[in-house]
Amino acid sequence: MSWELIVQDWKKNKFKPVYWLEGEEPYFIDKLVDYAEKQLLTESEAGFNLTIFYGKDADWAQVYNACKRYPMFAEKQVVILKEAQHMRDINQLEAYIEHPLLSTIFVVAYKEKKLDGRSKLAKLVKQQAVVLSTKKLYDNQVPDWAANMVKNLGFTITNKGLVMLVDHIGNDLSRMENEVEKLAMNLGARKAITEEDVEQFIGISKEFNVFEFQAAMAKKDMAQCLRILQYFEQNPKAAPIQLVLPALFNFFSKLYVYHSLLAKDEKSVAVALGVQPFFVRDYIRAAEKFGPAQTEQVLLLLQRYNMRAVGVQNGSANDASLMKELVVKIIQ
Repeated sequence: MSWELIVQDWKKNKFKPVYWLEGEEPYFIDKLVDYAEKQLLTESEAGFNLTIFYGKDADWAQVYNACKRYPMFAEKQVVILKEAQHMRDINQLEAYIEHPLLSTIFVVAYKEKKLDGRSKLAKLVKQQAVVLSTKKLYDNQVPDWAANMVKNLGFTITNKGLVMLVDHIGNDLSRMENEVEKLAMNLGARKAITEEDVEQFIGISKEFNVFEFQAAMAKKDMAQCLRILQYFEQNPKAAPIQLVLPALFNFFSKLYVYHSLLAKDEKSVAVALGVQPFFVRDYIRAAEKFGPAQTEQVLLLLQRYNMRAVGVQNGSANDASLMKELVVKIIQ
C-alpha cells in the first residue's frame, strides 16, 4: 500500500490497528510518522493519547502495555515506535500484533531494511497490519517525482531548474523537498521556480553544473568542458568526481540503448530510455557525435576512470587531473 493511500484513509477516519512501515527509503516512512504524530489526534487528545517510543531505548513490555491501554477522553489513541529496527526483542511484540486493540493505532517505523520474511513476526505483520514497504527511487524516477512534489506544493519549475536540482541532490527525497520549500519561501508571491532561483537560493551554478558538463561532452565541446572542469576544481563541493562519473555513465548507457532502438520518435525514445520527453533531444544530438562503437568506448573509459578515482592503478593523479584526462580521451 502506498503512503498516499494510507493518508487518504486516515483523512476519512478509516484506521487499522497496526501500520508497519519498513524499507530503505526513509522519506515516505517519515511523512507517515509525522502525519500520525501531528494529525491523527487533536491537540487536546494528544496530551493523553499520544505515546512515542524510540527503538534503541524502548522496552518491548512498555510498548506492549502502552498499546493495550484504552484511550482517555477520546475514541482512539496513537502509539508510535520510531527507529524500530534498533529495538531489542522486537519479536516479543508478536503477541500484540496477533491480537491488537481496535482503539489503538500502532505505527511502527522500521527503517533501512525489511523484516526477514521467514520469521513469525514478518508473517504476522503481513496478515494483521497495513504494510508500507519502501525502496529507493531509481535515478530515472527522480525527475518525475520531484516535478510532482513541486506541483503538489503549488508551484511550477522550469525544465532546466528541475534538472539542476535533480543532478545536484540526487535521490535524497527529504533533502529535495527541503530545498524546494526553501525556494518557495524566497519567491514571495511568485509560483514559478526558474533556474535563476535555483542558482541564487540553492547555490547551484546554472552554467557550471553536472548537467551542463554532460551537455558539453555530448556536443564534444572541449573548450566548454574545460571551463566547467576549472569551475569544479575551484569549487570541489559543486560536483565531486563521485557525482560526475555516474551521471556520465548513466547518460552514455542510455545513448548506447538509443542506438539500438528501431523506433526513434520522441515518445518511443522517452519510454525506452525512461526519461522525460524534453530530454530526448539531448540523446538525438549526442548520437550525431558518438556512434555505437564510440559510445561503447566511452563506457569502457568511464569504467576505467571510475576505478582510478577510487585508487585502483591511479598513481598520484588527483580528481581534477583524472577528469581532464578523461575529457580529452572521450572527445578526441
